Amino acid sequence: MTELPWLSRFVDRFPGDPVRENAIRCVQGVLYSEVQPTPVRLPQLMAWSDSLANELGIASPSLLEDEILIKLLAGNYVSPKMKPYAARYGGHQFGSWAGQLGDGRAITLGEVVTAKSIRREFQLKGAGPTPYSRMADGRAVLRSSIREFLCSEAMYFLGIPTTRALSLVTTGEGVIRDFFYDGHPKAEPGAIICRVSPSFLRFGNFEILAAYQELSLLKDLAQFVIQDHYPELDPKDPHVYEKFLCEVSKKTAWMIAHWMRVGFVHGVMNTDNMSILGLTLDYGPYGWLESYDPSWTPNMIDADRGRYGFGNQPSIAQWNLTRLCEAFLPLVRDEARVYESLEIYRVTFEQVHKAMLSKKLGLESLDSQDTQELVKNLWILLQAFETDYTIFFRLLCDWTIEQNDKSHENPGDKFIHLISPAFYSIRSIEPHLREQWIYWSEKYTAILKLIESKDARRRAQMKLVNPKYVLRNYLAQNVIEAAQNGDFSPLNRLFRVLKAPYEDQPQEEDLAVKPPEWARKAPGYSTLSCSS
Repeated sequence: MTELPWLSRFVDRFPGDPVRENAIRCVQGVLYSEVQPTPVRLPQLMAWSDSLANELGIASPSLLEDEILIKLLAGNYVSPKMKPYAARYGGHQFGSWAGQLGDGRAITLGEVVTAKSIRREFQLKGAGPTPYSRMADGRAVLRSSIREFLCSEAMYFLGIPTTRALSLVTTGEGVIRDFFYDGHPKAEPGAIICRVSPSFLRFGNFEILAAYQELSLLKDLAQFVIQDHYPELDPKDPHVYEKFLCEVSKKTAWMIAHWMRVGFVHGVMNTDNMSILGLTLDYGPYGWLESYDPSWTPNMIDADRGRYGFGNQPSIAQWNLTRLCEAFLPLVRDEARVYESLEIYRVTFEQVHKAMLSKKLGLESLDSQDTQELVKNLWILLQAFETDYTIFFRLLCDWTIEQNDKSHENPGDKFIHLISPAFYSIRSIEPHLREQWIYWSEKYTAILKLIESKDARRRAQMKLVNPKYVLRNYLAQNVIEAAQNGDFSPLNRLFRVLKAPYEDQPQEEDLAVKPPEWARKAPGYSTLSCSS
């Protein structure tokens, strides 16, 4: 990895902070501050993404004990070819302008163009303070680092646009955190992950420039992103920025539709956590829907407001895109076309979300009145009867029309038996409530019989979009607790399973079940803080 052809185009192209002291301060008129990672006492490599390494052509298992490699991944060694920096950006947090934010604990080492012509940035998260650390230490604890490492890769294997994680290194040092924000901080094991992405630029990189009227930089940054990541656009087109916003809106719509498909809840959809490339970025207090509840959020500090709840994510993405549009207004010639991008987002999301949902249900489309009514009633039933989102849709893949036509068993009873493992409450199968599910199953079956596709083919296709394994918070917490006690084998097992989320893995059935009742409301197992 140290021999890669490291580049520093961002640093070389744009003005940087003239102050070299690594001290917290307000930074203006630049896009970044050069900063070196802070060395740690005893770095140890505990997790590694073979698939990402192979994709980049940068490593093999024989290199995992390489001392220089581990030092590089921990921030203890910086290649002479690298020019590490922390990016300056702002953002709206929970609906309010927060001013300067920036990379408070992330340091970009540089970028690489691999032998496969793949351009990627490498960034260490938890590698020490930067000028943007906002009175914090720039470190990350093991629990949050495990969560980001696992989820970055899990999302990739689910087929969801995301940044990636190459490695997880423990530091041998303690990090003081107040997990509950109750005035009782304590030391936790520290860790650093190496993140990889085509770019870590976010909405907030543009917002801060517009807020400070640094319009020349705003234009230069926009041109840089367009030339690098939106080659289909002509940088000299007089309406290029309006078209750029339309493309960002489309990518964001696809990302959010994928989140809704698998029941993922980001938890902190601030504008500084929104990728300009439509990638899932910054894994903090995320979670997966268990008992279906569109208002649910895993973020304990948002529990009362529910601003970033599951069902709000599509509208919040549009709100965030509106803030991005506002930042671009000084550059555009046609303000109306800027806001057209928001309508493009809405239409794209609705079309893609509907298409994904039809595939989840094994239907050809959701255009008819019958299918629309079917979906409407499904959401009501899932919520009313505390039904696990992931398990229900996976079980639905096994609903067999051909066998039911030949079976003497009551189809309604057979359907209830099929989906009952997804129920959290015994109330869901009481006689006076069963009838609603049975009625829904009859309507669903009648629609399926109109589809020309073979039953077995339909069910196989459904399993390609309805995962069996997702990174439930209680699973993450179990491996975190084991790792904090020095046992990383549960982490490696869970990571291996999450790399094949759509496959039946008979030896791993215990990782595809509902959480135990005690874990459904427990902090860490269900809800989390932003403390990391």
